[in-house]
Amino acid sequence: MHGLWKPRVLGAWRVPATGPVILAVNHSHNIDGPMVMGVAPRPTHFLIKKEVFVGPLGRFLTGIGQVEVDRSTADRTAISRALAVLEGGGVLGIFPEGTRGEGDFASLRAGLAYFAVRSGAPIVPVAVLGSSGRGGRLVKALPPLRSRVDVVFGDPFPAGDGSGRRTRRVLDEATERIQKQLGEHLHHARRLTGR
Repeated sequence: MHGLWKPRVLGAWRVPATGPVILAVNHSHNIDGPMVMGVAPRPTHFLIKKEVFVGPLGRFLTGIGQVEVDRSTADRTAISRALAVLEGGGVLGIFPEGTRGEGDFASLRAGLAYFAVRSGAPIVPVAVLGSSGRGGRLVKALPPLRSRVDVVFGDPFPAGDGSGRRTRRVLDEATERIQKQLGEHLHHARRLTGR
């Protein structure tokens, strides 16, 4: 990432040095995941749609511990693998909106709340800014080479209410809390970076 763009990483020290952590990353461009993997202070295992796991790229992603997920169903294998990452004290990366969009955390899916409540892992909000917008001269689908991309890590926070319960109501309330925290972090990151 440092060879192709100029990432400016802010707040990486906020990611707990040990124990399970979930990075909740906004997603507005296809380089957001690789950018976070490249600059995060700990190895990160992202949930990535199965369509990307094709040919050599698929073997590479599997080899570096990324988690293939079928978004069209409740993919029990992906859920088990993601929970195993957290149970092993690892870092799980999630795009809480489920797909690329405006990157504003406006519509969260329930997966993030489920993993956070089930595992008890804190969530660290991550804002990637500057990856979308104008395309490069050589490859229009990518940001211009050597352009600045800001990656802003926020303060970790618990998703659950502390009760340990995992009912639909608890998950819905956790999703609301998460959306509020992620929105506030994105607003702060935009102010901080001027984007």
